[in-house]
Amino acid sequence: MTYPESLPLYSGRLPVRQGNLPDFPRDPLACMRSLHSEFGDLAVIEDQGKRITFVFSPEYNRQVLSDSQTFHSQFFAIRGGRRSAQRRVTSGLLSMNGAEHRDNRRVMMDVFSRRILPEYHSVICDLTQDFMSDWTVGQQRDLNTEMVNFMVRMTSALLFGIDDAHYALELGSMIDHWVRQNHEVGMGALVSAPQFTENYEKLLTDAEKLEASVQELIAAHKSQQSATNRSDVLSLMFQAQKTNEQLTDEKLVGHATLTFAAAHLTTAHTLSWTLFLLAQHPQVMDRLALELAEGTSGPYPTFDELESLTYLEWVIKESMRVLPASSYSQRVCAEPAQLGPLSLPAGTPVIFSQYLTHHRPDLFEAPDEFRPERWADISPSAYEYLPFGAGPRMCIGAPLAMVELRTSLAVMLKRFHFQMIPNSVVDGQIISTMLGPTSSVKANLLETSDSPQTVPVTGSIHSLVKLPDTARAATHERAA
Repeated sequence: MTYPESLPLYSGRLPVRQGNLPDFPRDPLACMRSLHSEFGDLAVIEDQGKRITFVFSPEYNRQVLSDSQTFHSQFFAIRGGRRSAQRRVTSGLLSMNGAEHRDNRRVMMDVFSRRILPEYHSVICDLTQDFMSDWTVGQQRDLNTEMVNFMVRMTSALLFGIDDAHYALELGSMIDHWVRQNHEVGMGALVSAPQFTENYEKLLTDAEKLEASVQELIAAHKSQQSATNRSDVLSLMFQAQKTNEQLTDEKLVGHATLTFAAAHLTTAHTLSWTLFLLAQHPQVMDRLALELAEGTSGPYPTFDELESLTYLEWVIKESMRVLPASSYSQRVCAEPAQLGPLSLPAGTPVIFSQYLTHHRPDLFEAPDEFRPERWADISPSAYEYLPFGAGPRMCIGAPLAMVELRTSLAVMLKRFHFQMIPNSVVDGQIISTMLGPTSSVKANLLETSDSPQTVPVTGSIHSLVKLPDTARAATHERAA
């Protein structure tokens, strides 16, 4: 990534804070909340002559996200040398721009077409049932660990056709670690932090190991193509490759790596947060259980039945509003740009935040509360509600992610309800742009005839979402 060396002059009060940029990834939400409170919808942090711009309103979201020519995607600040593994594994849709992005997105749109979604339905049902095979009523489970493991297996199966749970977990852990390194090293490179060189070399080494693992996966997968008719995403990429010369093996590595990286953790965190919110909001759980009982038949809801479950859709949308797994992302000015009163030189990073936008009281009444019923009366624009981003770079896998969420939640909740453990600690934090639990999320498994009860919990969850008063009792007592 290149950054502007000279900064323009501004008239009037500048929305600029002098700060330490490496502090931002340590607690992005606290930083963005502070900037929004101090400066409003447009803010800048400056450190050693480098600046990052932040936008917090639907209007600025629209300007940045709708203009893909001016504001380029640069999800990975560190691309590595042209012949490096780091360059190859970061060469997916998240990193492409201009004609290259348009052409590759057109190819990938066929792979993620809505017409193939029903084909995944039975696979998702089977995987969910299999994952719960050793669950029994009365057991205590850590929803955070369970959902991450579940979605590693789910993503591996749907994207790559991997049936080996151990290998899937190994690959998922490798990709997660590599993504986190990219964000940490990228910020260090921006301000020339002393630890940058050492961490940069480690990033390049880990990228080589990751590339080798993905190449091995692709080679093994190709060798099985003639023996079996597969419908996972990677198999569809192979089919697309036959008619699109630009979809080279090298680009397949980038697409496969970044698709996995973007898919499994965001969906896992959404599942964890949704089950937690349902456990702490019994009335919502009761209404959803009634809809599932009346609107579905058998342990496996059909694809058509799921399409008709309106309240389930509201629950998922509200969960992604109040605790969006993807809580911020960035663009980079490919050319000089004007944002409000700011003239931004080419190379300026611009960060937008789903979390901050979703929690604006001028857009959503009682924005910090979990209220699925609000979706009966609201229809926010694409730049007011953007869990999958917005504009020409909106997440290409959003329809598949929603099918995964609807199906797996319905199957789980037709087997079990979840009761949070009283006085347990539930912490959450944004790491590498993603808001997820950073502690265990302990819950007991209940019969579906039992309703959960709101119980007191402690931890940073109370700074992320406003829970019912009874969930805060322990916090108040300890504070007193």
